[in-house]
Amino acid sequence: MKTARAKTIALAGVLSILVGSSGCADGRLDVRPVQTSHGDNSESDLKIADSALSGENTDLAGTLYERVLTAHPDSIRARLGLADVAYQSGDLNRAQVLYSQAASQAPNQPGAQLGLARVALRQRRLDDAAMLYRALLAAQPDNVLAAEGLGTVLDLQQHHEQAQAVYRRALQAHPDAQGIRIDLGLSLVLSNRAREGVNTLLDVAGLSDAPWQARQNLAFGYGVLGKPDSARKVLQFDLPPSAVDDNLRVYQTVRAKLAVRTPSAVPPPRAANEEGPTSTRKQ
Repeated sequence: MKTARAKTIALAGVLSILVGSSGCADGRLDVRPVQTSHGDNSESDLKIADSALSGENTDLAGTLYERVLTAHPDSIRARLGLADVAYQSGDLNRAQVLYSQAASQAPNQPGAQLGLARVALRQRRLDDAAMLYRALLAAQPDNVLAAEGLGTVLDLQQHHEQAQAVYRRALQAHPDAQGIRIDLGLSLVLSNRAREGVNTLLDVAGLSDAPWQARQNLAFGYGVLGKPDSARKVLQFDLPPSAVDDNLRVYQTVRAKLAVRTPSAVPPPRAANEEGPTSTRKQ
């Protein structure tokens, strides 16, 4: 009973403080609704959307980018984000439309041009992709992503020596760019210089933070060199036994095809944006 009475007295004391602070002369509580802020949350939405996109949560990212773009049709960041969502989701046609709109809205925005180049590469419009990547590199010679993209296009067009020149130029400016070094190693293997390619890939694959692409390409290099046991050991880090066996069979086929080729001489390094012979071959 004493405890209950003490709680009642304490509650009465709290109420008296609230009443006193309310400024009501008649002693009644002045209960008013809390004011809610309805300000523009676009910046917060964009930050969350960017984080969601990085985490491959394209549904959440797309919803937020759409909301910002509806409220702010001139938001280049939201439009590019929505284009990236479409690209990651495999909707390449929509991605191309959105990147094109962003490029028209902000011609000097490299993200829009890079997006258009990536779409062209995914669609195997290799000549278009090469043109876009070269234009990017002409404007931004140190753009690692543009160099990586152009090198990939050239490798797909069987212009391995030109691709390697692009990769090496990029590595001069960015020696720690793992993606460029991995692509260089693969390009060397594809141009029938497997031993040099393996040595290049070992520089990356042995690192603690090496991406899986480095190990896969290293295994491919070992396979082309005729070292299936070494290839198997590398593949087992990331693949189940059945997939390992499938890859080894592919490596054997590629090794047989490359055996009939003669390694070509390496030309002097070209500038990344230098024009070379254009192939119409699509893969």
